[in-house]
Amino acid sequence: MPRTLGLIGSGNIGTAVARLAITAGWDVVLSNSRGPETLTDLVTDLGDKARAATPADAARAGDLVVATVPLYAYDKLPVDALAGKTVLDTLNYYPARDGRIAELDANDLTSSALLQRSLPGSRVVKVFNNIGAHQLFTLARPAGAPDRSALPIAGDDPAAKKEAADLLDALGWDAVDTGTLAESWRSEPETPVYVKPYAGESPAGLSPLEWFGWMQGTPGVTVPAARVRELTESAVRGPAGGVVPEGATFPERR
Repeated sequence: MPRTLGLIGSGNIGTAVARLAITAGWDVVLSNSRGPETLTDLVTDLGDKARAATPADAARAGDLVVATVPLYAYDKLPVDALAGKTVLDTLNYYPARDGRIAELDANDLTSSALLQRSLPGSRVVKVFNNIGAHQLFTLARPAGAPDRSALPIAGDDPAAKKEAADLLDALGWDAVDTGTLAESWRSEPETPVYVKPYAGESPAGLSPLEWFGWMQGTPGVTVPAARVRELTESAVRGPAGGVVPEGATFPERR
């Protein structure tokens, strides 16, 4: 029986996940904060296995639901519609975009633990937050491929993490379990596994903004499971929040 992936947020990461899911045989229900009618072109491009809906309807329709909105909008997610669901959390904390959140600044919570607290009836799993959308799509490989890459996942519910790992496998990725939501900081911005390993070696002399633009187009390099585990285990927790190059945009605002 076909499975359905609900997406709340249809920016670059959401679109990349949707394309991979459709290739894997899933149906997708896309949504954003601006209304289904704004997704007509994207749904047409994705084809018959995609449709647009409201965030609440996408949540209700999904066997799994991907939350891929800016962190500042985490408390706008449809709590009731997400009850009983496994929610795949791509959110990252960027104070320059999201404003300051005291509990995150103090490292009292991770952003994923904050999201879980706001969704008490859901099972949150951190995933898809540490890779650029372009590399998420271009590095996907069939199971058993020698150049298959991996992504870290974190969560408090073992069954939900199994669902996330199975989805990753279907989309073309291995999964590395990095622990609980309290440990999900290991893949947050500025950690060793965040974005740069998948982008690979950049041209010399790029400014931060130029690197950001280059990263959004490079096909990337293989990062196998063993390397992901090594990188996440080597992480040292520092101040929360990533550094955003001045002038950079965030497509997930869509």
